[in-house]
Amino acid sequence: MAQRVRACSVPTRQAEGRARRPSYTARMDIAHLRKSYERDQLDETASAADPLQQFRHWFDQALSAELPEPNAMTLATVGADGRPSTRVVLIKSVDASGVVWYTNYHSRKGRDLEQLPYAALQFHWVELERVVRIEGAVEKTSAAESDAYFATRPLDSRLGAWASPQSEVISSRAVLVANAARIAARHALSPPRPPHWGGYRLRPERWEFWQGRKSRLHDRLQYRLDEGRWVRERLAP
Repeated sequence: MAQRVRACSVPTRQAEGRARRPSYTARMDIAHLRKSYERDQLDETASAADPLQQFRHWFDQALSAELPEPNAMTLATVGADGRPSTRVVLIKSVDASGVVWYTNYHSRKGRDLEQLPYAALQFHWVELERVVRIEGAVEKTSAAESDAYFATRPLDSRLGAWASPQSEVISSRAVLVANAARIAARHALSPPRPPHWGGYRLRPERWEFWQGRKSRLHDRLQYRLDEGRWVRERLAP
């Protein structure tokens, strides 16, 4: 007599994935996203009296931790219409004279800084639960300084500085590719620095170092310039 086989349901890998995946509503419930910051602390007695020294200490720790792009910073500017805008740029140097980055002078940020030469910078090192904010006046670096840095860039980046009419509307990516090819044919391996491309230096007037802490009682130390000297103060979170 033939043995009757009961049909049974075997879950597929796709079905299992659906079962484990949270619902759309749960994933989109932004208001309930939480994180407790408990990695470190920032105390007045343990921090440097000079903000540049404190920044270098934290930046070295970000490098040692091998964070993804620890040199990435958000740059905030304000246009002639009073509207703020932000974008991510890369720090290229920092010393007593200020924080330096390079870009297209004809871009939106360049036009903003032409009208209002003040800006704010922010580093957010998520893995270390830290934020650094810097505010101050902005000026262009010297032509010699911009030339020296431009010469160190990879060839593709030097061609790209010529090829991209940054912040302008273009019809397609083909415009950029055609521009780059034309510049490469003209300058081969030695494209000079475009006159519309160079560096900016922010001269800090205010620094803030933020260390996440438990219960949202974060540590915030502000350094403000007062008659040529830095005054260190604690801010409420």
